[in-house]
Amino acid sequence: QIFFCEINFWIQADPALSLRARALPLLCVVMAHTLASLNSSSLIASSGRKLVQRSSPSGAKSVKVPALSHFSSPLSASPARLQPLSRLPVSPLRRSLGSNKVSAAAMEAAKRALISLSDKSDLEKLVKGLNGLGYEIVSTGGTYSAIEKMGIPVKKVEDLTGFPEMLDGRVKTLHPAVHGGILAIRDKADHMSAIEQHKIGTIDLVVVNLYPFRSTVTATPPPSFDHGVENIDIGGPAMIRAAAKNMGDVTVAVDPADYDGVLAHAAPGADPTAAAEFRKKLAWKAFQHCSSYDAQVAEWLWGKVGEGPAPMMTVPMQLGTTLRYGENPHQAAAFYTDASLREFGSGGVAQAVVHHGKEMSYNNYLDSDAAYLCCCDYTEPACVIVKHTNPCGVAVRGDLLEAYRLAVRADPISAFGGIVAFNREVTAELAREIREFRSPTDNETRMFYEIVIAPSYTPEGLEILKGKSKNLRILEAKARPPSGLSLRQVSGGWLWQMADSLTPENITFTPVSETKPTPEQMEDLKVAWLAVKHVKSNAITVVKDKKLLGMGSGQPNRVNSVRICMEKAGAEAEGAVLASDAFFPFSWNDGVELACQSGIKAIAHPGGSIRDQDAIDCCNKYGVALVTTGARHFKH
Repeated sequence: QIFFCEINFWIQADPALSLRARALPLLCVVMAHTLASLNSSSLIASSGRKLVQRSSPSGAKSVKVPALSHFSSPLSASPARLQPLSRLPVSPLRRSLGSNKVSAAAMEAAKRALISLSDKSDLEKLVKGLNGLGYEIVSTGGTYSAIEKMGIPVKKVEDLTGFPEMLDGRVKTLHPAVHGGILAIRDKADHMSAIEQHKIGTIDLVVVNLYPFRSTVTATPPPSFDHGVENIDIGGPAMIRAAAKNMGDVTVAVDPADYDGVLAHAAPGADPTAAAEFRKKLAWKAFQHCSSYDAQVAEWLWGKVGEGPAPMMTVPMQLGTTLRYGENPHQAAAFYTDASLREFGSGGVAQAVVHHGKEMSYNNYLDSDAAYLCCCDYTEPACVIVKHTNPCGVAVRGDLLEAYRLAVRADPISAFGGIVAFNREVTAELAREIREFRSPTDNETRMFYEIVIAPSYTPEGLEILKGKSKNLRILEAKARPPSGLSLRQVSGGWLWQMADSLTPENITFTPVSETKPTPEQMEDLKVAWLAVKHVKSNAITVVKDKKLLGMGSGQPNRVNSVRICMEKAGAEAEGAVLASDAFFPFSWNDGVELACQSGIKAIAHPGGSIRDQDAIDCCNKYGVALVTTGARHFKH
């Protein structure tokens, strides 16, 4: 009969090392004689080495004491690489005694961290902290080199797997020695038995972030398709997901901001319940990290192989800030930035720098976005003032200061408390005018604004503007006219459409009446036509000398929008032009005739109604120029 007995002997670099080493041969002799008394024929180590032999025809007994190296782990070649008890197979003797779990003390001493990073921010703080807590650190590639230069003990992942990096680095960590150590559930006997049988050590902490795919594919010039594909991380997401799934035993970190928490919860005396909850939060963050990464990869690939709306899509979003409330105080709210590749470097409110003022509110974001989109739609210097997402003041002038004055005068009552947008730099002179300008209603009250937004400010201009009010929000954002993909939520779904990016240069203004518009009227029609697409439907705008005189918005019938617009424009409507976001369904004793009777001299609408001839006849009666654009501008 043969007894196979495994001696799991863990030698650490401590003062007791020499004593343990001297005691080892004696232990072997004692075991040999014990087995001899049981008439054993051999004692063989689990590694397959025959350690003690006895049995001969004569019955004489002989004992062979092996060298110390025979008892070290097969994966170890030096004391620094000896494996702890928890990483060695469970012996039949221990299993027969009912102990298939390593003691808590042994597990604590055996902690291992696997670190593989593209973003190495705060790496030194992390590895020094882990080293101080007794963690064995395993790493790959550039991260290994960085840790080694810091003077922190570190092993290569090849030491675990027994395989070098392969296929130009595509295969590094995709190995049972890595994923078995991560995924093994510590309190499942069969899991622990399986990894111990294959000499796989547990991995307790996984710190990984992914190849910089986003920055690679958004670079200028764009990378080749093959280069983009090579920057799709495979091993990283696999390790992250594995660690996150086994959150009961393994901590996963994908964000340097979490390193302090990782070290705190790993420290001796840390609350195990709090640590478990922390691991769950990190697991959520890990899965979200991988989800956003995969969404960007999928978006990039669809851009290479598809067109139009993708059959499935995921929009990665990053929390910008939690807001005080939503549209109303009883509604919770937050602001997210869109991390989609299509939004890279696109500018606009979401990427704005807030130089000054109170924190932004939900309505501030909506209103400033509406103002800036409208203002940036104009190629000439322009100022747009918005209230409740509708432009109440628009003026286009070579002199931006004069454009500001005219925009306020368009509707000073609505402009008070509004958002002011410019599509050119704000200078000290303009800033001073914004700070000191009095309301045209009484020429005494200083105009109050919630937000000023522009593509840039001179240093002096910014400081002057800050002096207007401690609450005035001053935003700087890259200019962004309407462009790209537009997504809008409805209950239980989303609407996908391309932004309304049409400009006067994209269309043809076709005169259809007997009277033709003058060149000056045509320029005003272009200003009015651009403004009307930013007004809620049904929308009407009236413009004269490139200045908005009035607008009618959001009415369920077009004639009421015309009435509101004419009332606001008042006597100034004489000689002005009008733009409608959609065709006039009726003309006589309706919108077209009302405009003509109010002094309007030129009208632009898309055309396309079965009653278009009525509009033409009405304009001919009053000597008004009518042009069609062939393009509708509904905005809901």
